[in-house]
Amino acid sequence: MKSARRGRSASGRAEVRRELVAAAVTLFTEHGYDETTIDDVATAAGVGRRTFFRYFRSKEDAISPDHEAGLARVAEVLGAAHPDEPTASLVLRAAETVFELYTDDPPLSVRRFALTHRVPALRDRESAGVDHYRRLFTRQLRERIGDDLRAAVVAASVVAAHNVALREWLAAGGARADIPALLARFRSVADLLPGDQGLIAVTDRLEAAVGRLERTATR
Repeated sequence: MKSARRGRSASGRAEVRRELVAAAVTLFTEHGYDETTIDDVATAAGVGRRTFFRYFRSKEDAISPDHEAGLARVAEVLGAAHPDEPTASLVLRAAETVFELYTDDPPLSVRRFALTHRVPALRDRESAGVDHYRRLFTRQLRERIGDDLRAAVVAASVVAAHNVALREWLAAGGARADIPALLARFRSVADLLPGDQGLIAVTDRLEAAVGRLERTATR
């Protein structure tokens, strides 16, 4: 009954979720991903199997950050932005909200990172999550910029830079003291992104190059 009562409030649900994730990480690390069942995870967290499925659809979900929450944060920032905000500033601001999924509990994030690198199913799950962010940025930027290629270029660049900075931080141990360096590393992508007018020039050149390649291929 204790877990049922906890699950009635937002803070209680967050606590149950954290305990399930921690139990999954511990069991997967100590006993192996394939050898650990959902029942094992639920029991270790002090809840039932049905409670597990209220929070996660699969074992892979239990080890991954809450990407649904991350996607919702990104969509909220992009959707509420002023039309005159520079594109580079906006995408950096939106992407940085995702870091909180990892920096809220650095030790757990480091353990999840290690597991993800060892278990193919978890690597596939993480890759799918990255693609969801890229597609969300592309879709939102397409509406803002009005051009598919420009939106895709910015989205891919920002998501790639986010992943590089995050993985470097996690691989180095995920120290809280290094979070400012993590953010600075990510923000350096702004130097690689031209301003809105420069972005137009870059993508115009890309479009022209694609056109030349297509004409060459049809000869």
